[in-house]
Amino acid sequence: MKKDIHPKYNSNLKVVCSCGNTFVTGSTLETDTLSVELCSKCHPFYTGEQKIVDTENVVKKFEERAQKSAKMSFKSKREKMAERKAKKTTSSPSSNLTLKDMLANANISK
Repeated sequence: MKKDIHPKYNSNLKVVCSCGNTFVTGSTLETDTLSVELCSKCHPFYTGEQKIVDTENVVKKFEERAQKSAKMSFKSKREKMAERKAKKTTSSPSSNLTLKDMLANANISK
């Protein structure tokens, strides 16, 4: 077998969780401490309770967008159609003229 191909095993690696739990384990890492976000004391799978780990504020941003959209009023398709129909009926009567009427008006104005 080849010599010196395996990394050195460190049997005293201290793991520090964001919840405050610490424990010692072994690893080939060259550092003495390792920081983690979740451990067996705070992971939802082991504790049975829901906990949201939001390191980049993704959940907070989503909730803000949801609140903002809830405040906005959205018109239904029928309301939009009714507004368009009302706009058309209140528009100038020249839009209801036929081509013959428009040509007759153009000849009179000359």
